[in-house]
Amino acid sequence: MVKQMNKGKKDFDRESSSWDDNPGRVRLADDIARAISEEVVLSPNMDVLDFGCGTGLLTLKLQPFVRSVIGVDSSQGMLDVLRAKIERNSLRNVRTRYLDIGQGEILEGSYDLIVSSMTFHHIREIGPLLEQFRKVSAPAGLLCIADLDPDDGQFHSSNEGVFHFGFDREFMRQALTDAGFGEIRDRTAAEVVKPSARGGTRLFSVFLMTGRRSPSR
Repeated sequence: MVKQMNKGKKDFDRESSSWDDNPGRVRLADDIARAISEEVVLSPNMDVLDFGCGTGLLTLKLQPFVRSVIGVDSSQGMLDVLRAKIERNSLRNVRTRYLDIGQGEILEGSYDLIVSSMTFHHIREIGPLLEQFRKVSAPAGLLCIADLDPDDGQFHSSNEGVFHFGFDREFMRQALTDAGFGEIRDRTAAEVVKPSARGGTRLFSVFLMTGRRSPSR
């Protein structure tokens, strides 16, 4: 894992209105949703937390198969876009919540499944967040994290607000174990082709790591 200590915070509010216009983002969310559905049995008895939900591209892929989904994000602009989708489609089992863990705010509730897609590389310290995930996981609750394999800082056109240049999978497995999750598995969920800052194009891979809250914790 390569860590970038960036003091800036990416302005997701400014980008929210056009976020879904990028077909690559939509395709990536589709691929991650498909990988989750292949690794986890989604059921109408599940309450789900989507941490770093953005405009809800993943949230709304999971919504038809579960009892409820709450989308949590630190960008009010992103949440406003998701809320408009909820209202437009008259969805009764999807809610949003603004939460900024960087300001000391904490997660609440109890969830059968926690998902987080392409958010962890924007989190400075992932250990405390994983501890929060464990605390709000129902007994034997499931966790699914999708993020970049090591990318040398080349995935984003700007690394403002990026604290990790991807994650080594063994590092992530250990982080989940330390936080109290077991039965950890990983797979490649998606591949993304993007222009490289060094010229030409580059293939970036996105992993999906799943775990279950350990009964001893």
